[in-house]
Amino acid sequence: MIDELLTDEEREVRDRVRAFADAEVIPIINEYWEKAEFPFELVPKVAELSIAGGSIQGYGCPGMSHVAAGLCAIEMSRGDGSLNTFFGVHSGLAMGTIDICGSEEQKQRWLPAMARLEKIGAWGLTEPDHGSDSVMLETTARRDGDGWVLNGKKRWIGNATFADIVIIWARDVEDGQVKGFVLEKDENGEHHPGYTTELIKGKMGKRAVWQPDIYLEDVYVPAGNKLEGANSFKDTNKVLTATRGGVAWEAIGHAIAAYEAALQYAKERVQFGKPIASFQLIQNKLANMLAEITNMQLMVYRLSQLQEQGKMTGPMASLAKMNNAKKAKQVCSDARDIMGGNGVLLEYHVARHLSDMEIVYTYEGTDTIQSLIVGRDVTGISAFV
Repeated sequence: MIDELLTDEEREVRDRVRAFADAEVIPIINEYWEKAEFPFELVPKVAELSIAGGSIQGYGCPGMSHVAAGLCAIEMSRGDGSLNTFFGVHSGLAMGTIDICGSEEQKQRWLPAMARLEKIGAWGLTEPDHGSDSVMLETTARRDGDGWVLNGKKRWIGNATFADIVIIWARDVEDGQVKGFVLEKDENGEHHPGYTTELIKGKMGKRAVWQPDIYLEDVYVPAGNKLEGANSFKDTNKVLTATRGGVAWEAIGHAIAAYEAALQYAKERVQFGKPIASFQLIQNKLANMLAEITNMQLMVYRLSQLQEQGKMTGPMASLAKMNNAKKAKQVCSDARDIMGGNGVLLEYHVARHLSDMEIVYTYEGTDTIQSLIVGRDVTGISAFV
């Protein structure tokens, strides 16, 4: 009865995104996923949901509660994880960074068009040699007259092949601090000279979202495109902490999709003369899957309450992401097992969610790194530099 904890507004936005996922996403997504193609046809339909910007107040954003934003992540990923990653990068990371670190002028300049999905965002932190130790990033920013010149490489940057606005984190060669810059396409739809991308291929999960490498060679950025409040890695961390909770919500969507599919299948699949749902081992699995989903829901509901009150900490977000990614991965695995050989087929959807959960388990901070963030918090001792 977790539904009773939600407000009418939260239930409405959840139902709106759920209906969209059922009607528009699930019927078509397997083909895109298998071909590793991005479903551009869904972008204007996502725009019609009026959910981009999540909890951001003003600038054409919905200004919803953190719980409502989390429910959007559940329902979007219940439809498909790739689409949710596209949306999370745009709405959570890109728009969130501008909201947290941008000046008032910068927010007014970029957020309204992004809220309407007229301009798509990407977010560049991770590098080929710096994943978990992203604080050690090597991309550089050098002052050049009234602007900046960026050089370096980024990896796994969702949406960056087609994004209109790309946020790049780079180290100032003068003071050594990490700062944020906004690269935007010109009136001809072209990026700055020196900005190129190369699509990463061969992924085992999240196949329908494009996550390329970025190459920056003497890319000039006007002074007005340096984010006013992004002046150290502490500012970067503010964004990471805020979005990490969203990944904990996302994991629930994958788990719910897998659980629902397995439950329905178990009722209909007849073996040894009766539905497999009548066997003790199957019922035991389903009961434990439901228990884990309920636990995950309660954890992120409380996390979002604390976020609303300004009390959420980085370790809290890490605890939720670590717990939910691990639990959801197991729920998806159990669902695949219940469905036997059919569970590996895309047409039954669980294989896609199980593969996508392998990605969720790693991105936005690996399971191990999340545990070390929590471990540092409870012991007062850092197990990594």
